Amino acid sequence: MTATHNIRPAVLVPGHWLGAWAWDEVVEHLTTDGTRTVAMTLPGRDEDDPERAAKTVDDQAAAIRDTIAEQGDQPVLLVAHSGANFPVSLVLDRHPELIARVVWVDSGPVADSTAFAADFPTESEDLPLPSFDDLGQQASLEGLSAEALERFRTKAVPEPAPVLRQSVELTNGARHSVPTTMVCCSISGEQVMALAKAGHPMFAEVANLESLDVVDLPTGHWPMWSRPRDLAEIIRATSQTS
Repeated sequence: MTATHNIRPAVLVPGHWLGAWAWDEVVEHLTTDGTRTVAMTLPGRDEDDPERAAKTVDDQAAAIRDTIAEQGDQPVLLVAHSGANFPVSLVLDRHPELIARVVWVDSGPVADSTAFAADFPTESEDLPLPSFDDLGQQASLEGLSAEALERFRTKAVPEPAPVLRQSVELTNGARHSVPTTMVCCSISGEQVMALAKAGHPMFAEVANLESLDVVDLPTGHWPMWSRPRDLAEIIRATSQTS
């Protein structure tokens, strides 16, 4: 067994509507395996924050940077799920030296000058979790139990509008040299690479990555609930090899 002091700390960043709680089962498995793990609740996802709806991608990126700094001098394994790709892409651009490896969980790096939803209505201050019928049209709910869906509905926090509208500025090519693992769940790795090669806007940045591993974990878009042990094993393995 690899000694725990050789395992890099892992910082887990959840996607839209989610807080640190979304990683609970994964953290449990990682902790058992000896991986030092920190799960985050990003600015804008704390329902007790009266200024929650005003938070930006910059605020979220700053919080991720600060959390990384709290782990000590050793570069970390940074794990990003879904819509966390915008603030994590900013951190990669601004502080690539802080990250030993980035793991995208059914997600991937974003391109310069892009926004998640630049045309999000100006009269709306946030985006609540949609109905599961609507959400299922956008992302696969495969593998989620009724209990998991109920917890999702109960604990979800609306996503701040500035986070959705903000276009990110990425200028540092060093972000492409950070070792990367893509965990492909609702779409296979083969499909992702084909889309990247074709220049699809959602995957175009993948073609620029200099060191990329692709791991298939077939399930829905929220593998931290549908296959937590398997996801934890992938994260643990990358934390040892980064």
